[in-house]
Amino acid sequence: MNKDQLFAFLQHITPQKALSRFVGRIAECTSKPVKNTFISQFVKKYQVDMSEAINEDPLSYRNFNDFFTRAIKPELRPIAGGDKVIACPADGAISQIGNIDHGTIYQAKGHRYSLTELLGGDAELSNQFLGGKFATVYLSPRDYHRVHMPLTGKLVKTIHVPGKLFSVNKVTAEQIPSVFARNERTVCIFETAAGPMAVILVGAMIVASIETVWTGQVTPFSKQVQTWDYDKLANVELKKGTEMGRFKLGSTAIVLFGKDVAEWEKHLQADSQTRMGMAFGRVTR
Repeated sequence: MNKDQLFAFLQHITPQKALSRFVGRIAECTSKPVKNTFISQFVKKYQVDMSEAINEDPLSYRNFNDFFTRAIKPELRPIAGGDKVIACPADGAISQIGNIDHGTIYQAKGHRYSLTELLGGDAELSNQFLGGKFATVYLSPRDYHRVHMPLTGKLVKTIHVPGKLFSVNKVTAEQIPSVFARNERTVCIFETAAGPMAVILVGAMIVASIETVWTGQVTPFSKQVQTWDYDKLANVELKKGTEMGRFKLGSTAIVLFGKDVAEWEKHLQADSQTRMGMAFGRVTR
């Protein structure tokens, strides 16, 4: 067993949710000795660039979560202009990007996972994205951890899918099959100029919670798949580039479009660095 296989094996035997809840409590702690120690060590370890933050003083944040989900200066993340230009949803790096083939999405090292499983088992919903495009963006610990709208869209539904909390870094994606369709996640479906668009926020090891701007905290939520139909609940429309959700302790965002409606920027590939708001693709219809 090599070190990558050992890392994956240890995740299987780790009490993922208990560990995440424990870390979550620490991340919400407002005691200065506790939160300042964690924040200062985190900034040092991951070389976080605080000059990008609206509040540049890391120790002035109320707790670790407030620091981790810090707002950045908007002028540093201009939103790519043009009604047909798709904006990148998050800072990070592309895990994989390409076509949805035969109802599956490429993960890494020959692993593929089911589109229907990713969307919580909703076959009718997954049919809207067959033959379409996907992009998976991994947010590392040092990145800006808010996720923004790739296109202007009206929220149609959200689906909370309970699951595991494996890490979602490159090593894990290469070692654990279907990790994105196994982890806890929040699926957000929007109607856009390109038709249906899905933005999926995937949880991971020690991610204390996922939030959306229209609901607040979504995960951890339930042991059952939960669906909210926003055509009936509320009128939620978000402009391109506006925040739609955030991670407390980071993870992955997956964007889906349907068939023959969008193309990704040709230079983008696995491991390409991303910045929220940069040109990510184009609506083709």
